[in-house]
Amino acid sequence: MKGNGTQLLLEENEKLRREEKMLRLLCDTSSSAFIYYNFREDRVDTLGNWDHFFDFSISSMDDLSKLYDRVEEQYEIPLREGLFIEKQWMDRDSFEIKLKESRLSIEVEVNVVYDSEGEPTDKIIRFKDVTKLTSQKDELTYMAYYDMLTGLYNRNYFVRLLGEFLRRAEKETKKVAVMFMDFDDFRRVNDGMGIIAGDELVQLFGQYLTGLMNSHVVISHFSTDIYCIAIYDPCGARSVETIYRVIRERLKKPFKMMDGQEVTMTVSVGVSEYPEAAPGTLELINCAEIVMFKAKSRGKDKIQYFEGAILEEFLQTVNIQNKLKEVVFEQNFTMYFQPQYYAENGKFRGVEALIRWRDNKGVMISPAVFIPIAEKNGTIVPIGNWVIEKSVQTYAGWRDKYHYPLILSLNVSAVQCKKRGFIDSLMKILEKYDVSPGEIEIEVTETILIEDFDYISERLGELKSAGVRISLDDFGTGFSSLSYLKGLPIDTLKIDKTFVDTLLTDKNTKIITESIIYMVKRLGYETIAEGVETREQYQYLKELECDMIQGYYMGRPMPAQGISDLLENLTVKVG
Repeated sequence: MKGNGTQLLLEENEKLRREEKMLRLLCDTSSSAFIYYNFREDRVDTLGNWDHFFDFSISSMDDLSKLYDRVEEQYEIPLREGLFIEKQWMDRDSFEIKLKESRLSIEVEVNVVYDSEGEPTDKIIRFKDVTKLTSQKDELTYMAYYDMLTGLYNRNYFVRLLGEFLRRAEKETKKVAVMFMDFDDFRRVNDGMGIIAGDELVQLFGQYLTGLMNSHVVISHFSTDIYCIAIYDPCGARSVETIYRVIRERLKKPFKMMDGQEVTMTVSVGVSEYPEAAPGTLELINCAEIVMFKAKSRGKDKIQYFEGAILEEFLQTVNIQNKLKEVVFEQNFTMYFQPQYYAENGKFRGVEALIRWRDNKGVMISPAVFIPIAEKNGTIVPIGNWVIEKSVQTYAGWRDKYHYPLILSLNVSAVQCKKRGFIDSLMKILEKYDVSPGEIEIEVTETILIEDFDYISERLGELKSAGVRISLDDFGTGFSSLSYLKGLPIDTLKIDKTFVDTLLTDKNTKIITESIIYMVKRLGYETIAEGVETREQYQYLKELECDMIQGYYMGRPMPAQGISDLLENLTVKVG
């Protein structure tokens, strides 16, 4: 029996040694480090990958104080409390600390074992390296809140912060201002210097804006070259005017690029305020964006504050854009024609084709409203093509029926004129209806020349070479320079209605009009005055030897049938 007892003891000891070896092996191959403390024996052991974390040893619980000097200050108290959780009658706790020098992030887990009487017997403290995981979490957190290019807040987090501003402002009866800011002509940087240079410029400006942020001012990089600033209780040093002035002062100095180039930029800014402009975050941002575009339309490098009329204009524009997409040409558009006469003898010279639009509800929409919108969204091209074909078709019908020599004037936009294939398309339509190019007059405005003078002049030259007449419309309201006329292939110059309106009442207008007619005739062009509404205006322009007259006095814009009736009467008289 004694022999059997000894054998069992030996086997039990061997089993314990194997288990201890296995435990040691597990601890040594683990990436974590452990402290084991036996309360009854007051014994401390360290196991695992201790040297990876610490450059000191632990031989007693008093040595734990060495840990306090190694962690960053904000983690010292949580570490003290966590290491001695048995004082709080807890059996488990975990928390995170960060070491000063190594910058390791460590997850600390403490487990305490109690006996049946509630007294602690054993304690295990585990240290796990979570630096990589924490770094990934920090990176994800950064990506969730910040823009990677500029370091400013990203759009989503900015909206969240703005929402907090608004909730606070509602409770405290304060205002919140939003500044929507966009570089002017940023495309010239991307096109001229490359996208990378554009990103560098966006980054440099964003870094500057970072310095303007504080607890009352948050700034976001929205997209591309757009930034958004939210200001809580804007006043004093954080007023919109002050921040705008500071930004403009910075923009007076060029940005130094990595390749040594210097770039100077300006910005257009739209401003909306809570609660006057809008009650919510997205609406407030949208209002600021809308008035920013208004600032651009006023010449750029400007600031525009929100006004109800601007929003109403914007909504009208959107409404018209949507309606233009639904337009059925023959159903919605119709052509009117306004007669033109020779001033000297009152002979019928021709007509100007004018488009009219009645929407699906029967409401007439002015060309002055929808044409600029159509030019911006590209629908002017199909509209312009329809106008040309419809007008030429109608004109051909008059000519074939009445055999009266006329000139058909067609208005052409800059977008349409610059479109590849425009001239070929025009010529095919003329050929289709057997209309001679010499019977057609293309009208272009002065503003078309500002965009690309050389290119447009070349295209007009091609039209003139093909036999088409060229008329310069709205003279005096755009480029306003007589010196460039000698380089244009034009036949006719139209004196704008704004001159005719005050021709008889304003001395300066008289002098300017007389000078225009005299100089233009010396250059060999014909002149036509539009907007003539009274006999007195007509007589005076005739005395000035203005070649042609157009306006309500001689004839209002009318449907095609009105011109047919006019031609019918003329041919009867001639017959």
